[in-house]
Amino acid sequence: MEKQQNVGLIESVKVRIVHAIEGTGDVTGAMVDVVTRIVAKAIAGFGGIATSLVHAIADVIQGTIQAVMAVGGDIGAAAKGIVVGVLRGAGDAGAANLQTISQTAEAVIKTTARMSGDLGTAAKGLVAGAIEGAKELGLDVTQAASAAATGALKAAGEIGSEAGDRVRGALTGTISGVKVVLNEPFSSRSKARNHARSRRDGVEEGEPA
Repeated sequence: MEKQQNVGLIESVKVRIVHAIEGTGDVTGAMVDVVTRIVAKAIAGFGGIATSLVHAIADVIQGTIQAVMAVGGDIGAAAKGIVVGVLRGAGDAGAANLQTISQTAEAVIKTTARMSGDLGTAAKGLVAGAIEGAKELGLDVTQAASAAATGALKAAGEIGSEAGDRVRGALTGTISGVKVVLNEPFSSRSKARNHARSRRDGVEEGEPA
């Protein structure tokens, strides 16, 4: 039953986004308006339950990105619009925070990868959206940008080293006037290096094949 509800929400979002984009030609605006309304409604329906909210946001993101890819829209503008929309919708219920930004960024990168979209462009859009949304809600813009970047990097690292490099490269420097701080306590690249070093040391020490 829950899976059917998820599919229903994804398809509903997809249809609404496609119609909004085709009607206005404004990808970012379409994302913000539709996502804001759906997220706010989801929060109200779940009573602010964290796990249900995360799942709902993930479904909204999946439907949104599918719609954008279907009409050939800009994935960067879509990512930006998604973050702003999620923050506005969550803000109405007092649930807009850095964790929400990070979780949204993770879901966007994972869905973009599944749809073979440009991860670097999506990552930049996520940070730009986090900054814009933070300004609207009075959150610290540097922390918001860092939360989006960290969430994007975490998701990319789980996908693979190539995805991680692409996202990391895209987020190096300044976006929307804010210096992006990348928090990587133990990146996938470090894990790979340590793993390779351990195997090499083991062989050198006469580890049996």
